[in-house]
Amino acid sequence: MKTTFIEPENIEKKWILIDAENITLGKLAVKIVEIIKGKNKPEYRQDKDCGDSVVVINASKIKVTGDKLNQKEYFKHSLWVGHFKMTKLKDMMKTKPEEVILHAVKGMLPKNHLGRKFLKKVRVFSGASHNHESQKPERIEF
Repeated sequence: MKTTFIEPENIEKKWILIDAENITLGKLAVKIVEIIKGKNKPEYRQDKDCGDSVVVINASKIKVTGDKLNQKEYFKHSLWVGHFKMTKLKDMMKTKPEEVILHAVKGMLPKNHLGRKFLKKVRVFSGASHNHESQKPERIEF
């Protein structure tokens, strides 16, 4: 018996809309990674891009557990001596809430060319409006 593989070019790709309001950051990131890698499809292949694109709205309304707002810090370095910045999650949520979700998703993806390709399929918006209505994204609930 031969194993047949469906090529990613033959798989129907969709757009998924996720409302991030009152969803924990980690659970949201896990769901996004599952969708963009295609692990929720029977045609899943580990070495190919079989997933769908994701649009996330209301990124500024996610929740975190414990005291992560004050304790979690994001590290940024310019590669010059002494030029690094530490930013707390509380400050990131005020200025760039989209980057918080993208950073969590990026950490769960493989560290190779496929992971970089997956990250391009995620669109995050801090408010309730987005500019992907023409793709007709399918809304899913948690």
